[in-house]
Amino acid sequence: MNNKFEALKIEDDIDEDQDDTFRPAPTPGPGEHPLQFNYSIWFSRRSPKNTTYDQSLKFVASFASVEQFWSAYSHMTHPGDMMGHSDYHLFKEGIRPMWEDDANKMGGKWIIRLKKGLASRCWENLILAMLGEQFMVGEEICGAVVSVRFQDDILALWNRTASDQATTTRIRDTLKRVLHLPANTVMEYKTHTDSLKLSAPRITAPRQLPPGQLPL
Repeated sequence: MNNKFEALKIEDDIDEDQDDTFRPAPTPGPGEHPLQFNYSIWFSRRSPKNTTYDQSLKFVASFASVEQFWSAYSHMTHPGDMMGHSDYHLFKEGIRPMWEDDANKMGGKWIIRLKKGLASRCWENLILAMLGEQFMVGEEICGAVVSVRFQDDILALWNRTASDQATTTRIRDTLKRVLHLPANTVMEYKTHTDSLKLSAPRITAPRQLPPGQLPL
């Protein structure tokens, strides 16, 4: 397990000014159980110090085996215990948790809004299903995000190909099963291209003036 922090039991231990350089996962040690893919954990939190999303994103750890994952996970504050506007991102190694990443830009995400008190259990169920390859969609899964907010919490599962309806449907159905969601649970699928459009700054075209007239 490649962990930059000796102890992460409280998310405030993360120094937002520290270097966020990604470091690859080590190979599984003797007797360890390798995962099908290596993964990385990132943390982000809205802060007056952060002017962009990229600046708020902090690399936490990377791992290649079941044992390395539990070593990192056991030192992390559970989502239900985090404060403020905070996120955990668990993505396959080499994929940054950003819409613009090459692995993500043609994909999308399933979004589930949770009542307060459910985030920790649902997050653990989701990431264990992802690490255990329960979604059965090949390399389509890119990563998962849990977002802690003031009114509710949000789970999102990202995949590579938004246009593949059969795959997105299978991911949705597996999500319902591994999270034990009621049949009437509202789930939203959003493409990353739509997210980029919504987040883009609005540009107003300059007003056309009659010849010779100066702007006020």
